[in-house]
Amino acid sequence: MKCEVAIVGAGPYGLSVAAHLSAQNIGFRIFGPPMDTWRNAMPAGMFLKSEGFASSLSDPGQTFSLAHYCTAQGIPYADIGLPIPREIFSEYGLAFQQRFAPDLDNRFVSSIERDEGGFWLTLEDGALVFASRVVLAVGISHYAYLPPELAELPEAFAAHSSRHRDLSRFKDKTVVVVGAGASAMDTATLLTQAGASAELVARNRKIHFHNPPSGKPRTIWDDLRAPMSGLGPGWRSRLCTDLPLLFHGLPEKLRLKIVDRHLGPAPGWWTREPVEGRVPFHLGARLRRAAPRGDKLSLEIETRNGERKVLGCDHVIAATGYRVDLRRLPFLTAPLLSDIQTAADHSPNLSPNFESTVPGLYFVGVSAAASFGPMMRFAYGAAYTARRLSRHLARKPQARSLHIPASAPEQSAPSSA
Repeated sequence: MKCEVAIVGAGPYGLSVAAHLSAQNIGFRIFGPPMDTWRNAMPAGMFLKSEGFASSLSDPGQTFSLAHYCTAQGIPYADIGLPIPREIFSEYGLAFQQRFAPDLDNRFVSSIERDEGGFWLTLEDGALVFASRVVLAVGISHYAYLPPELAELPEAFAAHSSRHRDLSRFKDKTVVVVGAGASAMDTATLLTQAGASAELVARNRKIHFHNPPSGKPRTIWDDLRAPMSGLGPGWRSRLCTDLPLLFHGLPEKLRLKIVDRHLGPAPGWWTREPVEGRVPFHLGARLRRAAPRGDKLSLEIETRNGERKVLGCDHVIAATGYRVDLRRLPFLTAPLLSDIQTAADHSPNLSPNFESTVPGLYFVGVSAAASFGPMMRFAYGAAYTARRLSRHLARKPQARSLHIPASAPEQSAPSSA
């Protein structure tokens, strides 16, 4: 098989790029199960952190937003103030895929090799695809971060929150959740609803819940003091959404600092009532060590004043977020990975058009956050990305010239990534 552009990943970014490439008449193939992370790595019953107006995928005519889908399906929707269930967002993404990328190939890509004039992609069943350009829209699934104190434990005792789609198996169990953000509070809420006994450990001294909607229209003063953006209210967020190229031009150290610190842990307002007073919080505490004791787990935590406490539980769920690190992408072959220049955090250094230092290899979504800002951690950034990248590929001369080397790389036993 051959194509001008191969898109690896079919989440909000991959599907949005596909819709825009189709409108530009650029030949492409898109690989991977649609909305896979949202359907299979997010707990059932959770809600999106972003508002409705900031949770749409992007097509060139803006004809199929989340609002359009909900209206057509008779699903309650509001631009602001009504949390979006994960299930609705996933179904919307599948409908978007059927409309704009109906020829999607569900197979995973197991390896990518660089060759003269393009790239060889090996699929999970061993099939080969040659593409002159590759867009990696792999999302967060490979970047789940486990604290070192938990990383060596068997998964029966500790796992990242992305490994727990169904929390009902913890009924009548004691589970400690590590984290202070939306995922941590969603998990704690769903654990209690499933009949588990949940506790929460966080380094933060306070949980910064979002404020619930006031129900009042925004005033001119509100817009001047804290203008609304796809990342929420505030001038810093507005600058991040409106001026991604300005962010791109900042020094690397400052960019990494902003991505790390802006929009820190902040659970949705709807999770406050189910957990406050119902789930014990151990705040201002860090995990020191964790060790199995028979069929239970012993956790030692330390507060900021040096006090130590031991917690006993059946399982620990690390709602500790995601950290981009290209070394964790198993489909990047060693020679290709060595040619990609990275920042200090092992995220790719990208051009203003999302191109890495390997010509023809592009990164979008969360992988591009260190280059274009925190907007790339949310679905809201897909529109800017898809517009800019599709225009770039349409005018790039090489994108219209597809040269296939005479021989394909030797194939090894296929392995899914």
